[in-house]
Amino acid sequence: MSSFKHFVTITRHRHMVMKYCFKCGLYKQGLLHDLSKYSKIEFSNGAKYYAGTYSPITNERRDKGYSDAWMHHKGRNRHHSEYWIDMNNESGLYEPVEMPDRYIGEMFCDRLAASINYNRKNYNKKMPLEYLYRTKDRTPMHPNTFKKIEELLIMYEEKGEKEVFKYIKKNMRK
Repeated sequence: MSSFKHFVTITRHRHMVMKYCFKCGLYKQGLLHDLSKYSKIEFSNGAKYYAGTYSPITNERRDKGYSDAWMHHKGRNRHHSEYWIDMNNESGLYEPVEMPDRYIGEMFCDRLAASINYNRKNYNKKMPLEYLYRTKDRTPMHPNTFKKIEELLIMYEEKGEKEVFKYIKKNMRK
């Protein structure tokens, strides 16, 4: 079990997201970001399945076929599109609903920090967008939400973080 390494990884990620959220004017979200990762279920499973270069959730899924940590995490953190699944009153089916802009802004900060954290020296500005495209078929997300996060990631790749943070601060905090 790698409790210390896991603690360092999630804390470094959380502080990075906090810094980015503050730059976007998302102060409360920055302060509260991913606090559930320190809960018993998420922390103990994260330490047990710690990998260092990718999410321990992947290893927990390989081992058990599902992830208790992820089930707990996605239900408590609104910056994940999986949180925004609800039943359509007309069809009776569960489907993605549109995320509020401020959570899309936090999602951007989260994806940027995760890409930097897991890729370290190999990181480049294309990675967050490439990850979105690589996972789009298996990540439930409302089309409007996908379009907005895609636009932010393209803006980041083309114009840099300063411009994206400025855009989120001006347009996506409400």
